[in-house]
Amino acid sequence: MRKVKVPFVDLKSQYRSIKPGIDSAITSVVEDAAFVGGKYVETFERQFAEMCGCRHAVGVSSGTSALHLAMVALGIGPGDEVITVANTFLATTEAVTHAGARFRLVDMKDETFNIDVGAIRKAITPKTKAIIPVHLYGQMAEMDAIMDLAARRGLAVIEDACQAQGAQYKGKRAGAWGNAAGFSFYPAKNLGAYGDAGAVTTDDEAVAARVRLYANHGRRSANDHAVEGFNARLDGIQAAVLSAKLPHLERWNQARHDAAARYERLLAGLNVVLPRQMPGAKHIYHLYVIRVKDRDRVKAELESKGVGCGLHYPIPLHLLDAYRKLGLGPGSFPATEAAAREILSLPMYAEITEEQQRYVADCLRDAVGEA
Repeated sequence: MRKVKVPFVDLKSQYRSIKPGIDSAITSVVEDAAFVGGKYVETFERQFAEMCGCRHAVGVSSGTSALHLAMVALGIGPGDEVITVANTFLATTEAVTHAGARFRLVDMKDETFNIDVGAIRKAITPKTKAIIPVHLYGQMAEMDAIMDLAARRGLAVIEDACQAQGAQYKGKRAGAWGNAAGFSFYPAKNLGAYGDAGAVTTDDEAVAARVRLYANHGRRSANDHAVEGFNARLDGIQAAVLSAKLPHLERWNQARHDAAARYERLLAGLNVVLPRQMPGAKHIYHLYVIRVKDRDRVKAELESKGVGCGLHYPIPLHLLDAYRKLGLGPGSFPATEAAAREILSLPMYAEITEEQQRYVADCLRDAVGEA
């Protein structure tokens, strides 16, 4: 078998495909010296809100800042509990802590890697103020059931949509379901900036105004500060890059969806568990995550043959040293822990070729064999 280099992500190919638009966007910001805030940020905010199907989008400095500021804007703080899933990146819970609240973890559903709605119901206490469903790997959580539960219990919902730009559930896009949502535009995301960037979406004008206020040092005008805020603004170059990329997002997401369908055909019959798209969902495959026994050996074999792989996430939150203080040992969240031992992210990007995917499948077949 001829060795083929298949990177885990390929941002250079994407740049080459839209180079004139990107270069022009960056040059315009530099020529206008519109580096922080300004018309390029305002334009992207308007475009992104329209794409998501909500009234407001506020550009901020990162996905973590987006989640944090959404909680602050919704009045979540000391004494409050926020329920989220153990199967996510640290930024989800980090944002809760930075808001002064406490997070309460629950397990995931095996089929989707997303939060278990039944587990949310059982975890609600008198201190619970909000739920953060994480749309992991590009597939949305069961938002209809979550919103119904939240409405009945008087809870806010903040979507962690950091991996879900353009994803849909039952015809409604990520960012348009909850009281607010946080997006990340880290470079490797389906819609990625050329540095850190994020946004908060909401239909609530007051929430949007508070996010904007807190993101800019609590500033009402140049020298008038209503509150102590944060330095969490979106810069002009990142906004211009995102505006240049946004018209391509639907095509890129469809290309990822098509690549996932090719993987499903190529990997059929192997000793792996393939990702599932649940009914009513439009998965955008930010990551293509399989489950496989003896994962570390398989990963090493693939990488030795030039296939880039990732692990998202091999240590559940409750088992990280950062959260040892929680006192939640092994066995606390069985589904999350079982997945953490088996997950393997295969190369996935809009520009991946069928030849590259066939090579990945051949290498995986050699490593795991037929079922």
